[in-house]
Amino acid sequence: MQRVWHHWRSVLLLTGLCWVGWALTAARADVKPMALFSDHAVLQQQMPIPVWGTADPGEEVTVTLGDQKVSTKADEHGRWMVKLQAVPAGGPYELKIQGKNEIVLKDVMIGEVWICSGQSNMQWPVRASANAEEEIANSANPMIRLFTVPRQAKPEPQTDVNGAWAVCGPDTVADFSAVGYFFGRSLQKKLGVAVGLINTSYGGTPAEAWTNWHKLINMPELSPIVDRFRDALAKYPENMKKYEEAMAEYRQQARQAKEKGEQFNRRPPSPPMGPEHPHSPGGLYNAMVAPLIPYAIRGAIWYQGESNAGRAYQYRTLFPAMIASWREAWNQGDFPFLFVQLAPFMKIETEPTESAWAELREAQLLTMLNTRNTAMAVITDVGEEDDIHPKKKQPVGERLAIAARALAYGEDIEYSGPIYDHMEVQGNKVILHFTHVDGGLVCKGDKLTGFTICGEDRKFVNAEAEIQGDTVVVWSPQVEKPVAVRFGWANYPVVNLWNKAGLPASPFRTDDFPGVTKDAQ
Repeated sequence: MQRVWHHWRSVLLLTGLCWVGWALTAARADVKPMALFSDHAVLQQQMPIPVWGTADPGEEVTVTLGDQKVSTKADEHGRWMVKLQAVPAGGPYELKIQGKNEIVLKDVMIGEVWICSGQSNMQWPVRASANAEEEIANSANPMIRLFTVPRQAKPEPQTDVNGAWAVCGPDTVADFSAVGYFFGRSLQKKLGVAVGLINTSYGGTPAEAWTNWHKLINMPELSPIVDRFRDALAKYPENMKKYEEAMAEYRQQARQAKEKGEQFNRRPPSPPMGPEHPHSPGGLYNAMVAPLIPYAIRGAIWYQGESNAGRAYQYRTLFPAMIASWREAWNQGDFPFLFVQLAPFMKIETEPTESAWAELREAQLLTMLNTRNTAMAVITDVGEEDDIHPKKKQPVGERLAIAARALAYGEDIEYSGPIYDHMEVQGNKVILHFTHVDGGLVCKGDKLTGFTICGEDRKFVNAEAEIQGDTVVVWSPQVEKPVAVRFGWANYPVVNLWNKAGLPASPFRTDDFPGVTKDAQ
């Protein structure tokens, strides 16, 4: 523990020196807004609008938007913030920020602002998605604005990011989040107002990296994550030395191969877990979420979970904790948080199996059922067996937009596929009841697929299933006294139960038997 303290003392000292340097720089600097306040910005309609930045300590700063003019003074560290009154959708406006110097931001719109976050399937760009050439060519829309947060992790919360808003079009959308863009496009078309999308995503990262560190350390259920990281920090200097030695050897081997004209396909060594590692608990929150707060937003969309699948049972606690940490920090109440259930991936199995990915989908489903103002987009129909990054991002974004229309904007529409509610046993058959049936269940195919059933021996077998009204009846001649049913319980579920709103049913199980990730920490 002494080594851990010495390390953190060094980190805190370095952070303190950086803070002093930043403050001194701010003391000599012109008035400057945080990066989210740039030309082409979208500010959230119908709620107070915080605007903040840096200036000389004690400098008076005035912010003007339309008929509003609000003044404040920078604090001793040169930080300032004002809060503008709510403004209805419209624009373009000029946003004027005046101190000893004056900054005029042009083409500022008032509309709807959404955070787009997660790992690689949220980061995945339009240019690498299905029908990319046509999508990019037809992307010009001045009512959609894009902002991308640079990918990095930090040991302490940051106050700013490098970036600027861009108007959506062929020159700007290609590298933007495909799920984010298709969500925003669908939403903008329906709402008819400007939509601002803030893409803060990082491939291959776990949910704990996106969670406020203080939330993690105050939840005993998540102590394994905290303990593992503290242990890694204690070993970081030693592991970093080994990494640098391995990198030197790697570079030498690569150079020798090049000199000989040989191919060198060996992957470089991975850096050790440390304060700025993208997997560090709280690290991405500090660098890619904290700086955005308290920018006024309508809500967030999220696509992540692949990196936590091996700890799916833990995700039941971690994911809601992450959502809570964002909501607490933003202080906007329980804003809509909409997320994507994991797509099918890996080899299709013809017989029932246990599955960490199925357990992760279950953790996502439980989060939706138990966390206020959340919704889940089910995408069992867009997976790719050999690719963890399915290319069809259009239906993903569009289903998130449908959920937003219902939860964020109060539209009276069905926004979810069928969700398992309860079961009853009648003889050798199980009758399954659902919510979100939207007037009826639909089988997309000759017969229902993806159902398995078991008796008291807990050995699942493939089952027959048929729709009867708003229920599904499941049975198998191999199971005389059924006790549980599962649906889509596989890495790659092959399923075809939908509702009449055109949305697929979420995979589920009626049992609570211990899963393969029950003890994974």
